[in-house]
Amino acid sequence: MANSYRPVAVVTGASSGIGAATVVALGRLGYRIAAGARRLDRVRRVVGESGLASGLNPIDQARDDEWVEMWEVNVLGLMRMTRACLPLIRKARHGHIVNLGSIAGFETYKGGAGYTASKHAVHAISRTLRLELNGEPIRVTEIEPGMVETEFSLVRFHGDRKAAKDVYKGVKPLVAADIADCIVFAVTRPPHVDIDEIIVRPIAQAAAWLVARKG
Repeated sequence: MANSYRPVAVVTGASSGIGAATVVALGRLGYRIAAGARRLDRVRRVVGESGLASGLNPIDQARDDEWVEMWEVNVLGLMRMTRACLPLIRKARHGHIVNLGSIAGFETYKGGAGYTASKHAVHAISRTLRLELNGEPIRVTEIEPGMVETEFSLVRFHGDRKAAKDVYKGVKPLVAADIADCIVFAVTRPPHVDIDEIIVRPIAQAAAWLVARKG
């Protein structure tokens, strides 16, 4: 490749957690990053700390109902971003779509119908894209983490820090950088290699509902 070639990555959810860690990890590899999220001020901070090029203005379609918002982000947001980016991806020499799913995309647990249903949809979208893009130089990868300690639990419990911490009590969870490492691995394979799925959990977690906790 010419020395001037720099791959481009569009990273959503880049204001914190796995998205922010991915921005930093890909930035270190020389990627040009377009980073976007609903909290634009935090995106700018991530972009600035990484020495990267730009942030994208988000489209904030949040609703009062948290389940509607969850579906808008996890499902409609994914489909809209894919539809918007696909024409540009098709113009590239090689393209790669990486969707962040969850073990909740193929498991279920009590009280998790809204979340598991949304992540099952992510799983279905990813598998469908793999079929639809077969024959084109575009790879599709779904990363499916188990327990990861990010702001997710804090948001889930409406800012209750104790309740959020209790989720990880007695166990060493994954962190955002662990998932960013998986993403980096997938996107840096040779162009003919497609990592369809990566399922990654902390060693203490055997299923969404089964975690070996100390103490």
